[in-house]
Amino acid sequence: MMSRSSFRPAWKIALGTFLAASAALIGLQRLGAQGIAGHDSNAPVNYAADRIELQDRAKRVILSGNVAITQGDLRMQAARTMVAYTDAGSLQIQRLDATGGVTVTRGSESARGNVAVYDFNRRIITMAGDVALRRGSDTLNGGRLVMDLNTGISSIDGRGGGAVSAGGTGGGRVSGTFAAPGRGQGQ
Repeated sequence: MMSRSSFRPAWKIALGTFLAASAALIGLQRLGAQGIAGHDSNAPVNYAADRIELQDRAKRVILSGNVAITQGDLRMQAARTMVAYTDAGSLQIQRLDATGGVTVTRGSESARGNVAVYDFNRRIITMAGDVALRRGSDTLNGGRLVMDLNTGISSIDGRGGGAVSAGGTGGGRVSGTFAAPGRGQGQ
C-alpha cells in the first residue's frame, strides 16, 4: 500500500474529485427504453467497489468486489475492473478492463459476458466469452460483442468460444430469438 506522502499535490485534488463522484451512484435511476445508440460517452464516469487500489506509478486503479461503474445512463457491473488513465493535471480515463460476470446495461438493452473492455478513445465496448445481448424480449448469443458508441451499432459474432445455446447451436455460431408481432400488432 502506498503512503500518502507519495502522492503529488495535483494528484490529491484529482483523486479526491474522482472518488467523490462515486457518491452519485446512490439513487441512480434507469431511464426508459433506450439502447446503446445515443449514449453520451463524454459524460463523467462514476464508480463504487468493495475495494479500491491505486497504482499511481502504473497509472491505474484496480476496483474489486461488486464493482459498479456508470457513465450517464450506461451501467457496467463486474467482479473486478482495472481503470487505466493518464494524469496531465486531471485524470483522463483511457480504458476499463472488466472481468468476472460483466454486465452492461442501458435502458432496455443489456449485455453480459465473461470480460469487457471499454476503450474511451475509440468509444467502443468489446465483450467476450459466453456473450448474451438482450433488448426487450429479443436475444442474441455468441462469443464476442462489439458495441460502437459512436454509431450505436452492436455486432455479435461466434468468435471467443460462445457457449452452446438452448437451440443446440455452438461451434462459433451466433444464435438468438426475435419476437414476432401478435395478431393485430404492427400491421
